Amino acid sequence: MNTDDKMTGDLFEVDKRLSLKPVVDFNAYLRSAFGDGPCTCVRCATSNGDETGYAYQHNFNFDGKPSHRRFASTAGSDVLTMLKKAWLSYTKAELPLSGELALDTVKEFVEPQLHKRVAPLFVASGLVKDVDGVLQIQPQAAA
Repeated sequence: MNTDDKMTGDLFEVDKRLSLKPVVDFNAYLRSAFGDGPCTCVRCATSNGDETGYAYQHNFNFDGKPSHRRFASTAGSDVLTMLKKAWLSYTKAELPLSGELALDTVKEFVEPQLHKRVAPLFVASGLVKDVDGVLQIQPQAAA
């Protein structure tokens, strides 16, 4: 097999790690983490969607469509549990529980159409804090 054949073959290779159950489950989790339309919780209804003073964001806009975070399944501990399983399965290493989150590595095992949901979910759940554009894992979320 010459070099050209190897390069062409690589184009059609699918990373088998993407079909591992924890990775597939994490992608399904990302799809279900947000509901359609604006948040209808009591606080949002009372404030007409004004999130001033909220510790964590409720409402999001993905592809021009309003969405809301599903609180019952997206607490920081829930997000961390799902992420740790997918991370371990994909990288064969434990997720570092302090410092900067390697978002590029997470996006390697997240379906491209879901990339825009990753950082907002991580920040809104309290798993990470955006510090000057760098996602820092929060110790209390990782505990």
